[in-house]
Amino acid sequence: MVRYLQPAAGPLKGEMTVPGDKSVSHRSIMLGSLAEGTTRIRHFLKGEDCLRTIDCFRKMGISIREENGEVFVEGKGLDGLNPPGEDLYVGNSGTTMRLMAGILAGQTFESVLDGDASIRQRPMKRVITPLTDMHAKIRSLDRQDYAPLAISPSALRGIRYASPVASAQVKSCILLAGLYADSAVTVTEPALSRDHTERMLRAFGAEVETGQNAVAVKPRPVLRGTDIEIPGDISSAAYFIAAASIVPGSEILLRGTGINPTRDGILRIAGRMGADITFHNRRETGGEPVADILVRYSSLKGVDISGDIIPALIDELPVIAVMAAFAQGRTRIADAAELKVKESDRIAVMTENLRKMGVDVVPTEDGMIIEGGKPLKGAVIDTRLDHRVAMSFAVASLAAEGKTGLNGAECVNISYPGFYETLSGLAGR
Repeated sequence: MVRYLQPAAGPLKGEMTVPGDKSVSHRSIMLGSLAEGTTRIRHFLKGEDCLRTIDCFRKMGISIREENGEVFVEGKGLDGLNPPGEDLYVGNSGTTMRLMAGILAGQTFESVLDGDASIRQRPMKRVITPLTDMHAKIRSLDRQDYAPLAISPSALRGIRYASPVASAQVKSCILLAGLYADSAVTVTEPALSRDHTERMLRAFGAEVETGQNAVAVKPRPVLRGTDIEIPGDISSAAYFIAAASIVPGSEILLRGTGINPTRDGILRIAGRMGADITFHNRRETGGEPVADILVRYSSLKGVDISGDIIPALIDELPVIAVMAAFAQGRTRIADAAELKVKESDRIAVMTENLRKMGVDVVPTEDGMIIEGGKPLKGAVIDTRLDHRVAMSFAVASLAAEGKTGLNGAECVNISYPGFYETLSGLAGR
């Protein structure tokens, strides 16, 4: 199904709160289920990925209910999960797949993790290797190192693991398995990835130590149910930061948005590109820093993006590429080979579709080079059912000439139900 979008007729104006952070929402269900007692979650993201996580824990006997817009998880402790009566299906959620692998590795029952066709193409060796080092019994049922994954009971041991990639999913998988190990686990990374798991583990009562690109957790903590308020998702906010920056005269206030320093790469890069961004009402909720972010239109310039900042904006690189297309000068994105193993090969998909809109862009092995500043024209975009690709080109459509069609536009429901309606509302449609 193709959804056609028109250019913005005028400036984007308004105040809004983006949906709850997807990463934090996943983890709140997982740790709430492993804690003792009730966990109350406010501003939970009801996207398809997070609902898959809820479904997995319900299949293992955890009561999870919604009341007055809040989610309540009745945790049963580290050893309270029941054997699922069927495979645990994660849909398109890589976070659910990889983090659940760590939790299930420490259980006393057999389980199988499976997902959709996209998940079955995403690399799982990056979690299979460290879990196997911990003596977990985990194997691929179809192709080696890909889902579906079968996990059998085993006695886990603590390890020190040097991850070859800066990946919050890999790190979190190991830390969650470490809750069931016989001694502490330590994970080091080449660069610091997002740290939501470490922060939330502390909030539930686990002993966590952090150092230079390293984190350690002690085993067998008694986790206690708690109250969690999910901050607005900076990855979702990124589309409106970009939109306000490229549509002349725009001004958008994004209330209660997470500004975790391991996730704020979009804010730092946008600032370097010349975006007009100011912060108001900085505060902390549930261990996560948040602020109200005011974004106004400004002229953008091309920049180089590489190195240690990449893990802090890996999910935002598609929409940053759109900003680069409207910026004056050249933008180089490097050290981002991880884009190839997301919901789609985002280097190839972004390059192909930006070219359709008239952008001078060249793919590289680990990123792309974009010559910005030329007018964009509407085109029919093949989203490859990748939600971040779809939302990025919806933003591009606002400042392009003519209609833009999104093939597979409904995939945004994975992370942002109601995205198109929100964007139209800001445009006064």
